[in-house]
Amino acid sequence: MRTTLVILTAFTVAGAHAQGFRLESPDVKPNSTMDKKFEANVFGCNGENKSPALKWSGAPKDTKSFVVTVYDPDAPTGSGFWHWFVYNIPANVTELPADAGAQGGANLPKGAMMNRIDYGFAAWGGTCPPPGDKPHRYVFTVYALKTDKLELPPDATAAVAGFMTNANKIASATFTARYGRPAEKK
Repeated sequence: MRTTLVILTAFTVAGAHAQGFRLESPDVKPNSTMDKKFEANVFGCNGENKSPALKWSGAPKDTKSFVVTVYDPDAPTGSGFWHWFVYNIPANVTELPADAGAQGGANLPKGAMMNRIDYGFAAWGGTCPPPGDKPHRYVFTVYALKTDKLELPPDATAAVAGFMTNANKIASATFTARYGRPAEKK
């Protein structure tokens, strides 16, 4: 009985830390429609392909690094679509500025890196749902990790990066926004 109480107490304390973990953006509000500037400029899309600013707070005190991802579960691929994957964000960093996802990573915090996404490159890949689809959901997530670094090979897929992230996750915070494009005129 005493062992059970200790285990339950440990889970309750860990859960309390995770409950205070929050992710927000001055550019994208939860459940809102994203601005066209976040749209990609490939595959017939003609947005600015800018990543939004993101801020987080309340991470567990034993966090050693962060990962930020953006994922579209509604993409007609059978497996969704990864739009952004930033890893090895130092534990003392609590935000990414607007356009941190620019090619080359010059706007990222020191030490942070971007993994290859489903567009085939390591950068922000903006929204670009097929014309006429119902608006897609874009899930923004920050993960607090128990390791300083994820050791990912340069050609790691988003699935491998996601596996390594989840294997080292302490807590996560998320919000979802939407984006759609009108049907093309015939």
